[in-house]
Amino acid sequence: MLPQRADTPYSAALPPSSESPLTRIARDSIPSPELSGFRLMPIGVYALDARVLLADRARYSIDAQYYQFNNDATGRLLMRHLRDAALRGVRIRLLVDDLYTTGGDPLFVGLAAFPNVEVRLFNPFCCGRASLLGKYTTSLAEFGRLNHRMHNKLFIADGAMAVAGGRNIGDEYFMRSMTDNFVDMDAFIIGAVVPQLASIFDAYWNSPQVYPVETIIHADLDREALRRDFDQRVDEGEQMMALSLPPVDILGYGPIREDLDAGRVGLIWGRATAYADSPAKVTATSDAMARSMSVSMSVMDLVMKAQSEVILSSPYFIPGPKGVQEFADLEKRGVHVTILTNSLASNDEPLVHTGYARYRTELLKSGVDLYELSPTRIHRAKRLMFPGMSLGRLHAKTAVIDRSTVFIGSMNLDPRSASKNTELGIIVEAPQLAKEVARVIHISKLQSAYRVRVGPDGQSLQWLAMEDDGDVVLGEEPDVTPLTRFQNMLLAPFVPEQEL
Repeated sequence: MLPQRADTPYSAALPPSSESPLTRIARDSIPSPELSGFRLMPIGVYALDARVLLADRARYSIDAQYYQFNNDATGRLLMRHLRDAALRGVRIRLLVDDLYTTGGDPLFVGLAAFPNVEVRLFNPFCCGRASLLGKYTTSLAEFGRLNHRMHNKLFIADGAMAVAGGRNIGDEYFMRSMTDNFVDMDAFIIGAVVPQLASIFDAYWNSPQVYPVETIIHADLDREALRRDFDQRVDEGEQMMALSLPPVDILGYGPIREDLDAGRVGLIWGRATAYADSPAKVTATSDAMARSMSVSMSVMDLVMKAQSEVILSSPYFIPGPKGVQEFADLEKRGVHVTILTNSLASNDEPLVHTGYARYRTELLKSGVDLYELSPTRIHRAKRLMFPGMSLGRLHAKTAVIDRSTVFIGSMNLDPRSASKNTELGIIVEAPQLAKEVARVIHISKLQSAYRVRVGPDGQSLQWLAMEDDGDVVLGEEPDVTPLTRFQNMLLAPFVPEQEL
């Protein structure tokens, strides 16, 4: 069982200070106070560099919350920059969901041992911390609670600049893994929506679902020894290598550091609203209660109001009967729907694919265009700058409605996002931003994906891809072995869809 949670004083985001260079740059860049500015970051190294840059230039505060913060080169790199900021006097508040903290406990307690740093865990496990299996087997009586996680991703510096979107902190989210890498999307953000994001962070930080890390992870070392151990872990190794930044990304932008060095940031401006589920969603006693708190409902309401076009990118996509009917209703109203998701081969959660696959034929017959990312074709998309021969997987969660409204955030279109996990996202009214999100999705679907269609018999499926020497048409799931296809076919009838 968890220890009794001690009462902690309410902690609020520090207001932006005019003494902060980041605040001054944000103020000088904003054309009007009610607007928010966005720079998409589809390339992983730019997104990582932005976080490092904000950590290095913050003067007063850094607030960060993540579903996953890995003990790898990327995690240790960001940890080192957070420590350095704390040593400069910056207040650090780091909130991490406790599901995937295995192997990272020394980093979390070590960082928390420094002055100006607090680390907290969301919905923590009490024990068995050496492995994920151990965590669950020692907490079986609490499975109902522990099956709900915080899926939010957010980084705020000096209350003036933020990075939000789909990326966790780990090599594979920034295209730095040798084996598997995610195609993902973040946005660099300033303006009116940043205080909204800060309020969301505060709601989580102060929620009863959150515990100070030292009450969960018990260390035998004193604070000085913890700091020495932390320094050794983050100051040695491959994370010390400098990031190699290409001159421009897929959208033609240079690194955000060039704008910050110039003292003014060139962004796309629009009106934005930040949404997040209540932290109490993880204590909901029914799926219906959880859905009533869900960001998913706000986004689907927006989708259903579309007048002409919906473009969606969702790595885990399980529409369910209701979703299939809603997309069919859109098509009947003349609203064209395009969806990019993972193929069986690119899905890092193969069971999720079974929940999606059972709805493909119905979606296609209703008029929806379906594209599935190929883990091998992605290497043809040179502008995505995908490394080596690693497998590609989709992780970006975005939507474009009527070429004018954009959603970007942490939410998948699946039952788990709707009723199990908490999510965070931003809805923006900005036609130019919508154009850029649609362009990134368009590049992925044409160069890195198969288009799925119903075969001539009206029941079977075909996968189409454009190649230099002509179109390729396949009659079975591409890029996977017959054994994998057979295993998924056997498992499909037994997968509990609400748990996916």
